[in-house]
Amino acid sequence: MTGSACLCYVQTKRASLFNRGGKAMNDATTGPMSGTTCTLSEALAVFVEAFDLDQVPRDVLDRAKLNILDALGIGFASVGFDFAERLASALSEIGGTGDYPIIGMDLCLSQRDSAHLNGTLIHGLDYDDTHSGAVVHTSASAVPTMLAAGLATDADGRRALGAFLIASEAASRIGAAANGGFHQKGFHPTGVVGAFGSAIGAGYLYGLKGDQLLDAQGIVLSQASASLEFLDDGAWTKRNHPAWASACGQTAAMMAKHGYLGPRKPYEGRYGLFNLYMRDPAMADPSVITEGLGREWSMMGIAFKPYPACHFNHAFADATLALKNEHKLTPADIKSMTARIHEDQSNVVCEPEVNKMRPQNAYDAQFSVHYIMSASMSRGQFTLDELEDDALQDQTILNLCSKSGYEIDPESAYPTYYSGEVVIETNDGRRLAHREAINRGSADNPVSTADIEAKFFANATRTVERAQAERVMDAVMSLESHGSLDILANTLVKS
Repeated sequence: MTGSACLCYVQTKRASLFNRGGKAMNDATTGPMSGTTCTLSEALAVFVEAFDLDQVPRDVLDRAKLNILDALGIGFASVGFDFAERLASALSEIGGTGDYPIIGMDLCLSQRDSAHLNGTLIHGLDYDDTHSGAVVHTSASAVPTMLAAGLATDADGRRALGAFLIASEAASRIGAAANGGFHQKGFHPTGVVGAFGSAIGAGYLYGLKGDQLLDAQGIVLSQASASLEFLDDGAWTKRNHPAWASACGQTAAMMAKHGYLGPRKPYEGRYGLFNLYMRDPAMADPSVITEGLGREWSMMGIAFKPYPACHFNHAFADATLALKNEHKLTPADIKSMTARIHEDQSNVVCEPEVNKMRPQNAYDAQFSVHYIMSASMSRGQFTLDELEDDALQDQTILNLCSKSGYEIDPESAYPTYYSGEVVIETNDGRRLAHREAINRGSADNPVSTADIEAKFFANATRTVERAQAERVMDAVMSLESHGSLDILANTLVKS
């Protein structure tokens, strides 16, 4: 929504928006959008109340369904990994079973626990989509929110798809407004802003209006968090960041539905998101949240992952493979490999360098530019197979890791694109270089629908038969025609 639409909403809804428990609130102070008296949470409330799926362009709807399909495929692929089995056991013990299905498992949990486990499955292999400007894995929280809150409210396919779009849009815009500032403070944006997106998406499904939508956003401010500490030792915690975001977002929305009060400036307030979660709050551009809201869709800026690794590493896999194939290189030819990368990305995938050269587990490897280059050079690919134990202990790969390094690239296009250049020096004295200016899978270098479908089937059939995977795809791609979300949910349980 535009600023003027937001102002109109404030003027016409003032009695409800600024009145708690019969006590009138003061008028809204001037917010970060020049020329309006609308806070950011009010602008997002306008967006939710005015949302009409019929007004969403066809290409946005089609893209959204592909994002859902991609997320569910990764969820299936995660089943059987240790992290999935251990979390399923923990949640079953603490919360018992329930009525909400788990992707690829013969298991049903409570509403919140199903969102927690499904979100972890979707994000657990770090193969899920990323909004490039926000550096946020939006679908990993939006899909479990859509499923759990959608089933809880008997939503039809249209309303469920709308909730997914709302959650994705809000998370993308809030994350992009930070301009990388959450990472600098040590927060994983996916877990932080995914909670706000989930609160708003669940709020739409719960039918929240006015004050309730504001309270939901205020409440979730005190619940949103996600630490980057996992980078130092390959801990599993990142896997459940968007999952917890979904669970706490739904909780905040339900609390708001029942009249629980939340702060009214969760984004721009004195102890709001941008002042509390960023090292330098001046980096934030809150206008990104509202500019073109409801008319321009961040969904179209969400990138699909061709590789199961941190998105910062993808350009380096492609560049390494391009050099290997063009020059017929083998590991024996390599004297050194150097990744040229933006400074703000280097602390995620390049440091501490001693750990990146010898990853201790799959998660370490996914966040190591050294490993991605080395495995790609050694095996001519980077797939889930390159994250198995035999690959992590492959001496050819590890020897290449010891010959790999990085340097800061002033020509990087980050954060607009996750670009990267690989420079290889060979034992016979050649210096070879290849730059990927625009990471593959992004809006300006997209993968095809056929590529996304192939990725879905490759992932899903690691756990279920092809026939069941086809039923899932059919259910997703016709989602808005379903009278019940049960049609999709029933395809997800392993048969």
